[in-house]
Amino acid sequence: MEILIGFIVILAIILLCLRVVPQATEYVVERLGKYKKTWGAGLHFLVPVIDRIAKRVTLKEQVLDSPPQPVITKDNVTMQIDTVVYFKVFDANLFTYGAVNPISALSNLTATTLRNIVGELELDDTLTSRDTINGKMTEILDCATDQWGIKVNRVELKNIIPPAEIQNAMEKQMKAERDRRETLLEAEGHKAAVITRAEGDKQAMILAAEGERDARIARAEGEAKAILLAKQAEADGLAALKAAGVDAAVLELKKYEALVSMSNGKASKIIVPTDAVDMTKSNVMFSETSGLGDVTEPAKEEAPKKKKDVCCD
Repeated sequence: MEILIGFIVILAIILLCLRVVPQATEYVVERLGKYKKTWGAGLHFLVPVIDRIAKRVTLKEQVLDSPPQPVITKDNVTMQIDTVVYFKVFDANLFTYGAVNPISALSNLTATTLRNIVGELELDDTLTSRDTINGKMTEILDCATDQWGIKVNRVELKNIIPPAEIQNAMEKQMKAERDRRETLLEAEGHKAAVITRAEGDKQAMILAAEGERDARIARAEGEAKAILLAKQAEADGLAALKAAGVDAAVLELKKYEALVSMSNGKASKIIVPTDAVDMTKSNVMFSETSGLGDVTEPAKEEAPKKKKDVCCD
């Protein structure tokens, strides 16, 4: 019985001395008040009274959400900015003995770093340079927290809240910019419409001119073809007369007929060739000398009047 009790006591002491460290966690162990070692995940034996667990440290990534804080820009505008810091502990020993409260130290360092960076920027740059601010803060905090066993992975600006009057001014500026863009788009649309309409009118005028040109060319070609056919017909007629063996008198008659058809009853001047005039003169002289063609009756001779006999009457 005494042996059983002793065995139970020894087993209880052993169970009290055993420690199980979970995954992604480290224990900092001190012996007689001095750092002894860091336990990783697994089963460990703790000497009662002599050893103690000084700090339990998680190695998971943590999030530090800082409340909004006033920050003054370079152009003296006070804004409320809150940040989110993502970090993890890479050395439990440094995290335990590097600072009294590493999380509080990181929060204060984040606030001061944010004020320093934003203080070098103007309002517009602050609102449009989130990535630049995030990168600078991540670099500065990561370098400064190495001695605390903290690795800063990234920093994000969650909210940037300017004063109410600045917000109103920004809204008015935004509205004015949108109105300007709308006016510009309308002007560009009107310009494009006018240009398109002018190009359409120009194309229509070009097509009309080309149509008129083609019509004139067609009319000219038709008239030229008609004249050519008329001349061809006239030439064929003359060739037929020549082939028939007509004399010069018939040809002269045809010339006169052509002159009459050229006048066509209009107020036209006809210039008679010299050979035609000479022929007419010769015909007149022939008629006068031969008497042919003279249809005028000769004048009757009056009988001589008798003289009165003075002596007999």
